[in-house]
Amino acid sequence: MLYYERKFRKIGYNLIVGVDEAGRGPLAGPVSAAAVALKTVRFKNRIDDSKKLSPIQRERAFGEIINKSVFGIGIISERVIDRVNIAVATRMAMERAISRLIAKLKSADDRRNIHILVDGCVKLDIDLPFTSIIKGDAKSKSIACASILAKVIRDRIMSSYDKIYPQYGFLKHKGYPTREHRQALKKFGPSLIHRTSFYGV
Repeated sequence: MLYYERKFRKIGYNLIVGVDEAGRGPLAGPVSAAAVALKTVRFKNRIDDSKKLSPIQRERAFGEIINKSVFGIGIISERVIDRVNIAVATRMAMERAISRLIAKLKSADDRRNIHILVDGCVKLDIDLPFTSIIKGDAKSKSIACASILAKVIRDRIMSSYDKIYPQYGFLKHKGYPTREHRQALKKFGPSLIHRTSFYGV
């Protein structure tokens, strides 16, 4: 999972940043994104596409990634998603995550020769070179780490919303359009965190 990291380091980039999102498909809650620049590629916990990991595996990897990287997080609310659409909101979340990562870099030298690896076909509006990689979370360790951070953070947000809106079952499905969630929507109608622009809401 280090092909792209090694490729761009050989070209001359000294900082490789992986970017991924979580929450494009749910009917409720925000979309989150993470940007990760690894300090080391050695991990004790399994690093992979977050969808391939169990919640426990993701939580364990999360703590290790936090300690072994410089990272940034971007979160775009369901209200903004409804206003601009999910594709634009996803791009905004990614750009915000990158901006927050760069703000953490200590010196101007750290901010030079940065290359961004982005999961999927997202076209970022940034002044940095980037490469879009289809299924990048399974091909790049940096993107895989970003996918884990984005997923865990969003799951934590939805778990907190479950305490406010327990009737929808957010703790279990995290806002995704499961049968249980759709039945709750029919029974209770949408909550304040549902994406009213999405079909089914």
